[in-house]
Amino acid sequence: MSEQGTVQLRRHRWRTVDIVVASVIAVVFGVVFAIWNNLLYSVINAPLGALPIAPLASGVWLIPAVVGALVVRKPGAALYTELLAAVVSMFFGSAWGLSVFLSGMWQGLGAEVVFALLAYRRWGLGPALLAGGGAGLAMGTYEIITYVPTYSWDWKLIYVGCAVAAGVVVAGGLGWLLVRALARTGALAPFAAGRAQSEI
Repeated sequence: MSEQGTVQLRRHRWRTVDIVVASVIAVVFGVVFAIWNNLLYSVINAPLGALPIAPLASGVWLIPAVVGALVVRKPGAALYTELLAAVVSMFFGSAWGLSVFLSGMWQGLGAEVVFALLAYRRWGLGPALLAGGGAGLAMGTYEIITYVPTYSWDWKLIYVGCAVAAGVVVAGGLGWLLVRALARTGALAPFAAGRAQSEI
């Protein structure tokens, strides 16, 4: 293997601190999901539920994929963090049952694909917004097949568009701001995200 390949492999290899911090982020968001699902979502979603704009209330579910990737900056971070957050939320009870696992998988993959296409080299606001949009696209596509298959095609397009918008604004924008705020506190010192705030 060339020296460049060795350096790249080392850069992409997960450290113990990466696993621990990604897991902590996932658990925290798993608890947030549980609170959101059981106390807030039904209230916020009530006036939207019968309309194709319902995904506008779903952006919070996409945040850990973006935050985990921006902090850890390793292949698999978006998928790992999102999927683990979904699993943790299941232990608190969920109206959606085991489908939460599949939702977490697709949402994490949606963000992961974006960072992979960027070769895991770009971590600024633009990539964060794109990754949030990717997570939203995956969420919307999965849900029009699983939850609202009877919608007309125009409603399905609106549904997916709203999911993408929620992903861009909430997961991408707010996720980027959250990581930036954490970096300023020094909490991310062991990570590139904490050492290069200008990239966040």
